[in-house]
Amino acid sequence: MINKRIKLIALYCSITVIAYSQHVTSLTIDSCFELAKRNFPLVKQYALIEKSKSYSIDNANKSYLPQFNIGGQATYQSEVTHIPISLPNVKVSELSKDQYKLYGEVSQAVTDLFTTKDYRELISANAEMEGQKIEVELYKLKERISNLFFGILLIDAQIQQTELLKKDIQSGIDKVNVAIAYGTALKSSADNLKAELLKANQRTIELKSNRSGYAAMLSYFIDQTVDETTFLIKPSPQIISSTIIRPELKLFDLQKRTFEVQNNLIKAKNLPRLNLFLQGGLGRPALNMLSNDVNLYYLAGLRLNWNLAGLYTYKNEKQILSLNQKGLDIQKEIFLFNTNVILHQQNSEVSKMQELIETDNSIITLRESIKNKTKVQLENGTATSTDYLIDVNAQDQAAQNLILHQIQFLMTQYNYQITSGNK
Repeated sequence: MINKRIKLIALYCSITVIAYSQHVTSLTIDSCFELAKRNFPLVKQYALIEKSKSYSIDNANKSYLPQFNIGGQATYQSEVTHIPISLPNVKVSELSKDQYKLYGEVSQAVTDLFTTKDYRELISANAEMEGQKIEVELYKLKERISNLFFGILLIDAQIQQTELLKKDIQSGIDKVNVAIAYGTALKSSADNLKAELLKANQRTIELKSNRSGYAAMLSYFIDQTVDETTFLIKPSPQIISSTIIRPELKLFDLQKRTFEVQNNLIKAKNLPRLNLFLQGGLGRPALNMLSNDVNLYYLAGLRLNWNLAGLYTYKNEKQILSLNQKGLDIQKEIFLFNTNVILHQQNSEVSKMQELIETDNSIITLRESIKNKTKVQLENGTATSTDYLIDVNAQDQAAQNLILHQIQFLMTQYNYQITSGNK
């Protein structure tokens, strides 16, 4: 079932790769990491974040500009101002109860200029935080690429070992044929070996098919054609480091920075607002409240506003922000705890693989010695082809175990480095 899925994915990926990618002759795992990162669609989000940041900062900077306002009103009032005295030979006209006013005003914020810096910092911090979230997601690609890369390396090593197995079987066939010619062995002995050689050929076909599936998936990730001619360079053993420098840690720091900026803004929004203003217009009456004529006027000065309603929620807003910061610290602590648990497990795997590899080398030495003795006995007619095949398969199994453990050793080292953030 798994092989069928791999073949279906390989077919789809192969069509896409042929259409869009370029062929590469050799690849390292680090180059695959870089190519996969550049090819992943999420990378396009970087440009959108930068554009949004640019527009937002530009809008914030516009708070430095003067604000313009045009207003007007027409009213009818039940009573107007009048002088409660009368003078001889002086007639004072009564003001009209319908009054009109049309004006324009320009104002320049004074105290808000200091909060604009905090707004710009918050915009930059949020943009950097969103960018770091993308880095976190892209970093997760490394484990997927590692599995594909080392999967191909393992299959290549298994193919090479199968070719060695076929050479051993063919050598046995040649010796049995000589024995048959001299009448010291039966033809069925050669047939037994030939059947085993066909099984080895089938194994090669299956391994190559699986490799095509893995290569097609890797091709799709890195946007480069990886086929049977592409040589994957086996990485050297890693010097593992337990220091955790994952991109998630930087994301936690950036989130903490946004909380600090938000704290400054909470303080700033509850401060008094001071504006310079200049107002000019015409009205009936204008500034002279005793004139019933339409006149031009202007006035300039300072305006102070202080919205005290914000003080009702100031303390709660600070508490909520403090709780969010504590929650972030807990998330960071949980992340480090879980990461260290995984690192301990992977470190144990690395140690286990080292011990298994040492044992595999000893087993292979013994199995090869036994196989060579049986080969001589087969040639002399004192051993059967079945005896020879048992020893050949035993040595092949030991070699396969060594190959598996060697690749697993490298893969576990790389996964350890990926988990700690050092790759």
